[in-house]
Formats: sequence, structure tokens, C-alpha cells
Amino acid sequence: MKNSVAESMAFFTSEAFDAKFRYDGKDLGAVCSEGRTVFKVWSPPAEKIELRLYKDDIAEEVYCRRQMQAGEKGTWKAEFPENLHGMYYDYLVRIDGRDTRTADPYAAGCSCNGGRSMAVDLSRTNPPGFEADRAPEGCGEQIIYELHIKDFSHDADSGIPGEYRGKYKAFTVTGTGGGYPTCVDYLKKLGVTHVHLLPFFDYGSVDEAGDEKQFNWGYDPVNYNVPEGSYATDPNDGTVRIRECKEMIQALHKSGIRVIMDVVYNHTHHEDSWLQRMVPGYYYRYEEDGSLANGSACGNDIAAGRSMVDNYIADSVMYWAREYHMDGFRFDLMGLLTVELMNRIRAELDEAFGPGEKLLYGEPWSADDSPMEKGTRAAHKKNAGYLNDGIGIFSDDTRDVIKGSVFYAEEPGFVNGGAGLEPMVLHAVTGWKDGGACFEPKSCRQIINYVSAHDNYTLWDKLVLSMHGEKADFHRQYADVLAANKLAAFMYFTCQGNLFLQAGEEFARTKLGEDNSYCSSPELNMLRWRRTVEYGELVEYYRGLIRLRKKLPGLCDKSPEAAARVMCRRIHGEGVVSFLVDNRASRPSPWEELFIVYNASDREWKVALPEQGCREGEAALQAAGTGGQKPQAAGHQAAARRENCEVGETEGAVWEILADGSQADCCRAAVFTEEGIPAAPHSGILLGRRNRV
Repeated sequence: MKNSVAESMAFFTSEAFDAKFRYDGKDLGAVCSEGRTVFKVWSPPAEKIELRLYKDDIAEEVYCRRQMQAGEKGTWKAEFPENLHGMYYDYLVRIDGRDTRTADPYAAGCSCNGGRSMAVDLSRTNPPGFEADRAPEGCGEQIIYELHIKDFSHDADSGIPGEYRGKYKAFTVTGTGGGYPTCVDYLKKLGVTHVHLLPFFDYGSVDEAGDEKQFNWGYDPVNYNVPEGSYATDPNDGTVRIRECKEMIQALHKSGIRVIMDVVYNHTHHEDSWLQRMVPGYYYRYEEDGSLANGSACGNDIAAGRSMVDNYIADSVMYWAREYHMDGFRFDLMGLLTVELMNRIRAELDEAFGPGEKLLYGEPWSADDSPMEKGTRAAHKKNAGYLNDGIGIFSDDTRDVIKGSVFYAEEPGFVNGGAGLEPMVLHAVTGWKDGGACFEPKSCRQIINYVSAHDNYTLWDKLVLSMHGEKADFHRQYADVLAANKLAAFMYFTCQGNLFLQAGEEFARTKLGEDNSYCSSPELNMLRWRRTVEYGELVEYYRGLIRLRKKLPGLCDKSPEAAARVMCRRIHGEGVVSFLVDNRASRPSPWEELFIVYNASDREWKVALPEQGCREGEAALQAAGTGGQKPQAAGHQAAARRENCEVGETEGAVWEILADGSQADCCRAAVFTEEGIPAAPHSGILLGRRNRV
């Protein structure tokens, strides 16, 4: 191999290297079947590789040694005429005359804490009926709910048996909570369609055999194709974590909920990884001075853009989709990966499972700059136009305009006292398709709207800190914070795009002002299920928003034309905006048009329906195509202030309140005054126009 980092990088990225060593086979790792086990790895610089087998995960004595045979494209192979399911193994790799022990980067199983790989006959790890497991039918809209596996059931009030708390098995338990539903029963009642699970492939920051006081979010991968052992009831048996992980996914599917996996392909737990030991220098990015690139802020960056790095990541995603029946993937720091890789993954998933069947989205940013491979583009939000529109990106623009910066506790957004944000709010409702941000999405399908996630402050904590200061009581039910919480939810639930919420946002989840709880105690991080009762009104409000959103196809449109449905955007005063949404689509709805008002001000506003037709919006929607139906503008609504204005009727139509600051998914006649519809302070109101004919 080459002597300097610069020489090595030039060699690794050359056409000559790819021509000689790029391997596109799908058989790397240990493949067990009846009467046969084949071990295969990729290591072009290796001079010799010895496979070592062990009878268990801790035995020091090697049970069997086998010299692997060099094959095509830098691969090495060893074959046995028997099924070695349950056998542990590692490799001695000789490079530049030095032997290095390593586990298998492609392993499907591993020992406790991942130090050894395990040969697994995956067919033996399937729970009963898993072969027939299928994703539940979709409802036409995705409501994504972000969960950490341990957070979900660590609370004693979860009703989960002690041995299952914080484990995969907790998701298999129903009938919990006594007088109020918890865990999976709660998710079903809430109405979410997808759970997004924080990383659960094998990570390095906790002792899998340690006590339950340990906690980490899991963004430090060790074995990419193996479930994390600390969530298994027995981390010492490498098959248990696989089976129980599959049981979790199967149980969620049976409950009508799809499962999204949070994946971290941008960096590893540390540089001394199995990837590095197998092919030193190839899988990581380096700066010109030879130091490791650190765009992840975690000490290293994976070198996405190189052929075998991209093969590794794409193959890993497809493995989880096929073997574990995953329904989608969220990419951590996707801005460190490439547009080309993400588009490839989108295409491979679509080809294997059908267009759009698997959700795909990520963080379109990085912690810092990272040197990209020549000829590639970073999968950053500024490059959204190059990404397939089936790859979603988190909208931090929407998040911050609603509640204020995630980095400054005191900085307010629209709902908590921020000034001058009305134009940005009206950009947000179109999914930023009309501009207003530093990127231009292809369609609303690309936009993930949210106001809180696992990192940074919870929504409740952000609102409390920005509205009441650092000495505030996070457990106090501040009326103004509750109102702001509801308005924040109302806003992103009525924006064009996809919906994502952090677990517990709907019952005022607090981490007592901690903005980075990645390794805090499980007690601080866990979902406190009694809060679903204490904040029952807030929970019901979110439930209503979820039900209502599913009924309004005009808000669920993910096409490039969705933004054209949003018409007559107006600023009425400080903290008060309104807009119309054409609600007609192929999916029927009782309401042909929606009128939405956000009132973040301190006083009631009477907001009039638009008196003139929105010609620009009409033209845009007609140009985009509306299935032969002429979009209804608002000109005919002027009659709302004539003879029938007191009951919300227009000529041939009636306006109904579908949501306001106290209820969501209600349906009652709108009562207009001479000036318009009353919009209460610190709340939203959503009207639907129903034809009487």
C-alpha cells in the first residue's frame, strides 16, 4: 500500500483501483445454510487472512483456524461443509507484515459488546409467522413518531413487566397502563402511522451486560448489520437480539404501525473500527494534513462517494429492509453522505419494494465541513434539487420560525413572542416551494415538518425557557405555554409536507431544560406515562389534529403542485396570518376549501374571508393540472358577510370550524361577525367550506 495519506487517497479514489478491486457481489459476511457456511471478506491490501472460530463469545481458546483463500477483486473466502449457526469468529489480517485482529464488518450477528462476530442462519432467528409479516396498509398520510427504545418503557408506570422494560420485547406487550393506555396501546390510540426508532444497530457507548442505569441515544455504531444487545433480554446470546428485534417489528406491524430505522452511516464509534482494520484508510476521509476529517463532530467521517463505501452503505440498508422488514430509514447527518449515494439507495429500494413503499429521509446538514470525493455532491439541503423527491429532508426552517432557534433558549419564534416572522410563516405553509429559504425543494414530498426531535430542547422546555426564563418550573402547567404548544402543533400540522413529532411532545415532555441528553440518565430521558393523564387535554388536541390531517387531502398532497393549493396568503397584523387551501383531490373530502388562521397575538382578531379571487393561485393550480376541476377561488366568499353571515353560510355553501385553539377535529358551524371570523389570541382556527348541494 501507499506510504502517505495523500498517496493512499489518490490510489483509493483512482479508476485503476475501482477497476481492479471494486466488488459488487452481495455475499460478503458469513452466510449459513443447510450443509454449508461460507465466510467472505473484502480486503485488497491483505497479504494473508486467518479465520478463527470460537465455540462461544468469551472463549480464549480458538476452536478452529482456517487460512482464507484470495479471490477476485480483493476478496478472501473460506468454506465449510456444515451449518455453523451460532459459531463465533474473528479474523487475523496481515497487512504490511503486521497481523491485526478484527471482527467482520459485514457480520449479521455478534457477541456481547460486539467484539466478535457470529455466524447466523437467519432463518432460525425468525419468530413464528415472521415470514408472512407485512407492513400495514397506509392511510394516505404519514404521521411519524420518534422514539428511543429504552425511553419507551423504562418508566415503571408503563405497565411493562420489569424484565421487558427498555427492551425490544416491550413493544410486544399490550393491555398496559390500567386506567390509561401506555406503550403500543397508546400509539394506536394516538393515531400515528410510523414509529421512528433511534439507532438500534450495535453501538459502542454502553456495556450491553451492564445495569439499566446506562443510557445513550446510540449514534456511535460498531456493527452496522447487527441489532443492539442492550435492548435484548440476553445480550450474551447473539441470536436473542436478532429474534427479539424482529418480534418488535412484527408486533408494531400487527398494531397497524410501520417502523423507521434511524441509521448512522456518516461516522463510526471510533476510527479503530472493523472497517479500518480490514482496509486501513479506505473507509474514512482525511484532511490534506493527514488528520481525520471531522464533519460529524464525532471524531471521524465515513468516506461516502468511494465505490466500496457506497456499496457497503447501500447493501446494509437493503439488508435491513429485506431481513428485518424495515419500512423506512432516517439518515443521521445526511449532509456528510452524497446526493449520488442517496439517489442510488432510493432507486434500489423502489426497485425491490415498489416506488415510495419505503420512506427515506435525513438531516440535510453536517456538523462541519468535510472533504467530498471528486465529482460528488453533499446530500445537503442546498442540494435538495439534485435529490430524488422521494428523499425527505428535515425542515429546520419551519421548526425555527415556529418556536425560535434550537441553539438559543431565550430566542422566540412565531408562537412565543417573536416579531416580524409573518412572511416566513407564509413561506413555511407552502413547504418553502415558493422560496424564502436557502434551498428549493422539488416538491412538498421532500419536506419533513417538525418542531422538536430527540436532540436540542423538547418543545415544552423551549417554550418554558423562552417565555418564563431559566428559573421557571418545567412541571408547572403554564396556560400560556400550553397555548403556545397547541399553536405550534396546529401550525406544522397545517403546512404542506410530511409530519414528524418527538415522542411526548403531545404531553408536554420535559427534560428539565437539558438540551443534549444523549448520555443522561434514563430517568431524565424516559417517557413519563402519567403525563398523558396530567396533560390529557393536550394529548386529545394532538389526537384530533392527527385525525383531521388524515381527512384533508389538500394538506396531504405531496406532488410538485401541492404548493399551488395554498392561496390568498395574507398578513393581517403582528402575529396574525391567514391563507386558503384548495382541498379537492382524487381522495374525497366533505370540504372543498380550507381557510386557516394563525393568531399568535395577545388579542382576538376578526379575520375576513378573502373577497377577491386569488388569480395567481388559480393560474398556478390550473397550469399544474387539477384533474379537470377548476380550482375554487375565494371571490364568491364575499357573501359570507351578507344575509347568512351569522351562521357561516355562503351562496350554495357553508363554512364549518374543524379546529381551533381548544379543539381539533371538531365540526360546528362557523359564526361570522360583520368583520369576519373571530380568531382567539394565541391559537389557530381552521375552517372547511362544505357545499350544500
